[in-house]
Amino acid sequence: MFSSSRRGDVAGHGNTDISEWEVRPGGMVVQKRSPDVNQNFTSKSTIKVIVKYGSSYHHIQISSHASFGELKKILTEPTGLHVQDQKLIYKNKERDSKSYLDVERVKDGSKLVLLVDIESRERRILEKLKIIKKEKTSKSLTEIKLKVDKLCKKVAALEADASTGVKTELDVETLTENLMRTLIALDEIYGEGELELQRRELVLTLILKTAEIYIN
Repeated sequence: MFSSSRRGDVAGHGNTDISEWEVRPGGMVVQKRSPDVNQNFTSKSTIKVIVKYGSSYHHIQISSHASFGELKKILTEPTGLHVQDQKLIYKNKERDSKSYLDVERVKDGSKLVLLVDIESRERRILEKLKIIKKEKTSKSLTEIKLKVDKLCKKVAALEADASTGVKTELDVETLTENLMRTLIALDEIYGEGELELQRRELVLTLILKTAEIYIN
């Protein structure tokens, strides 16, 4: 509700409808924002920044409230650079991916420089190679375990024949050779953590089965 003095102020603006005005904190009477004004205000939150990468310039439209990490994600397509391999420089200073554009005073038309983070790229590639090697080792151990299970069954069959005095049809020499070849294959595999434990268990199993053949 306007005071009588404020009503007079509003009345001084001619035939303006009182509903078009509002009282701000402190008693100042101002005209209300129209929907169009609010829309224009919101649209200003989208800015265009210029990112220099090598000899190329990329004009990127992005929210001023976005983070540098979000800007990096957008830059992956035009530059072909992985997010982790990017280093964004603004005003001669590298900016953290978690920092926000507006907080760092990036405005419409601001210029940034994109560099390749060599150390980060090397770490990422090494980590990727490590994962690939781990997957390969795991696959090799799974395949060898299947062979070991089959060899164990043959050793058990050999022991059963020996205990009953039945002449075995299994070739002891061939079975022993297969056991040794599998041991050599395991020796060429290098694993870490759980994979190394699996490898050692398979080695121990083969050694025991080889010993059982000679004992019997």
